[in-house]
Amino acid sequence: MEKLPVTLITGYLGAGKTTLLNRILTEDHGQRICVIVNEFGEVGIDNELIVTTDEEVIEMNNGCICCTVRSDLIQSFSNLLTDNHQFDRVVIETTGLADPGPVIQTFFLDERTVSSLTLDATITVVDLVNIKHHWDSHELQEQIAFANVIILNKADLFSEVETDSIIDRIQQLNALADIYTAAQCDVPLENLLDIGAFDLRNALTVDPGLLTETAHEHEDEVSSTSIRISGSVDSDRFNRWINQLVQDHGPDIYRMKGILDMDESPRRFVFQGVHMVLDGRPGAPWKANEDRTNQIVFIGRNLNESSLREGFYECIRGNKLSNSGVPLDNPNGGYSANHNTESITV
Repeated sequence: MEKLPVTLITGYLGAGKTTLLNRILTEDHGQRICVIVNEFGEVGIDNELIVTTDEEVIEMNNGCICCTVRSDLIQSFSNLLTDNHQFDRVVIETTGLADPGPVIQTFFLDERTVSSLTLDATITVVDLVNIKHHWDSHELQEQIAFANVIILNKADLFSEVETDSIIDRIQQLNALADIYTAAQCDVPLENLLDIGAFDLRNALTVDPGLLTETAHEHEDEVSSTSIRISGSVDSDRFNRWINQLVQDHGPDIYRMKGILDMDESPRRFVFQGVHMVLDGRPGAPWKANEDRTNQIVFIGRNLNESSLREGFYECIRGNKLSNSGVPLDNPNGGYSANHNTESITV
């Protein structure tokens, strides 16, 4: 049986991985693609952010692919290969905090995977605007070092001179990868798919222990806070709160993303943010009788979970907080939140 090619998409939080994935899925390539999406955090926002397609999405939501001892990824592969799916390729989008090494291991240490799948290329998306905040991140360095293709995204927001200096620094970490500058990850697919770029020998120069069992931990300070709450969000309150939040804590907020019921609109509102940069726009229509639960995720350093909960709670129409931050109209807060250690215009 001919092996299915696999493309691994990595990149730090907010770099544009989902944008690249959407571009791949919506191009007129005539291929049936299986997508595996992985998140850091317990609210499945990225699955909502992916455009509607006929492709199957498997979302592993209990931590990084590389942090689940690879068993979840292997199980996903097993499910795909035993359900008689007729896919032409597999695309994996990892969380922004994933070290690619343990994911790459899967293609060489699991017998079933070795016989059925082949790693075609590892693509790393780099956020030109915000990479200056993350040069010291182990995960970012590993993502760049293991890459076969590097997309310097958001080039339309960055100067050519500054881009050249970043390329020089990237090539100190990886002199072999093909590097493309892009806006909205607009790189031709022929430069990304079926390129046969992955080379195990090169990967072993990056990490000589790649094919041995290794442990992996995230930066101790990085955590995620996930909030789910019902009720319509007041756009004026939300604008004031989110803009003040990034003014006060933007450098520490690596990523925020949400699906909101904004002003009882017939369409869901999708917002995303990276540090000080925010973007929001209407999304898919709410379905009839659909539970319009707001979902929001923050990933960053030194997050104050209780403050984030209370601030977002105040954005819900009709909700009020006392001076002590205790909800006046609902002592339980009306929301559920999970905490894992590991300017917008509406």
